Amino acid sequence: MNKRSVRDLDVRGKRVLVRVDFNVPVEDGEVTDDTRIRRTLPTIRHLLSEGAYPILISHLDRPGGRRDPENAMDPVAKRLEELLEAPVLKLDDAIGEEVEEALDNWEVEGGVVLLENSRFYPGETDNDPEFAEQLASLADLYVDDAFGAAHRAHATTVGVAERLPGAVGFLLEEELDNLDEVLQDPEHPFVAIIGGAKVSDKVGVIESLLNTADTLLVGGAMCFTFFKAQGYEVGNSLIEEEYLEEAKRLIDEAGERLVLPVDVVVAEEIEEDSPSQTVKAEEIPAEMMGLDIGPETVEKFREPIKNARIIFWNGPMGIFEMDAFAAGTEGVARAVAESEANSIVGGGDSVAAVAGLGLEEEMGFISTGGGASLEYVEGKKLPGVAVLPDEGEE
Repeated sequence: MNKRSVRDLDVRGKRVLVRVDFNVPVEDGEVTDDTRIRRTLPTIRHLLSEGAYPILISHLDRPGGRRDPENAMDPVAKRLEELLEAPVLKLDDAIGEEVEEALDNWEVEGGVVLLENSRFYPGETDNDPEFAEQLASLADLYVDDAFGAAHRAHATTVGVAERLPGAVGFLLEEELDNLDEVLQDPEHPFVAIIGGAKVSDKVGVIESLLNTADTLLVGGAMCFTFFKAQGYEVGNSLIEEEYLEEAKRLIDEAGERLVLPVDVVVAEEIEEDSPSQTVKAEEIPAEMMGLDIGPETVEKFREPIKNARIIFWNGPMGIFEMDAFAAGTEGVARAVAESEANSIVGGGDSVAAVAGLGLEEEMGFISTGGGASLEYVEGKKLPGVAVLPDEGEE
């Protein structure tokens, strides 16, 4: 990672606008998963310890540029104050006279300000210059610690960074360092585990990983497009007809490095109580659909995972939210947890599966940004990263 770090900024006595990713689940006014809040605490605490005045801003859900009380940041502020053990002044706006007045009268040492949901303003997703200018006027410096939003060219990720001296926070720095290890000079054997629903979402990622990975283990619904490309009967399984040629090309290009399931769990419907059975990958009944990888596949995947030095995992192996179709994802998760490899888990569903199994502490690194991690691994420039100065730049 060659971007300027927050540790390189002189922040004492200065207002620092910090883009965080507090897009967390909220139910009945309570944060139900505070992982993303906890992951930003090192940056916030560093700023406080250096005598800065942190002003935090984040989006929450997708209110569509309109005020929605259901997506207000109040529950987040409450949980942040508990975790930070310091005062959190939550404001009801992100810009405007009342915000400016509140900041001018801010006298709390050792506390932070949390602005209202950035997506209450249409100028956020439009990267509107006026909105960005108003936000930038609130602070002296800018720090981006929101990897989960780094692939979005929004006002709080790009517009403000163009107007203030900026740097990456500790979480964003850690995300980039871990993904760079996968992309630039990984230890071998390097195993990539790719799942999820659609080949279309992962073509670029697979192509990129073929430059460095020794083995690519493919599961999830996307494997059925690969099966169809090989001429297998896939029944009612999800496939992308328009990506059959791409799937054929990837199979040919990867050769033995691309490993597909040898058995799958099938059922007639995506229902918890739908009768299921395990069949060979090439023998899916016409009236059924594949919903998970089978036990033989889990065992087949286990060997390269066990021997890996680095593992990158993005995407579940099946409909893991339902117990009947969760065994494949659980088997892979436990194999990764037991491996001595440096494991990097990215993607909301993969992370949710790991968390649900209580295996977070057994993983090397869990990314907070599914879409951002995929685009970065694919080789795309992340707007929220590209706009920040490199190390040593003025």
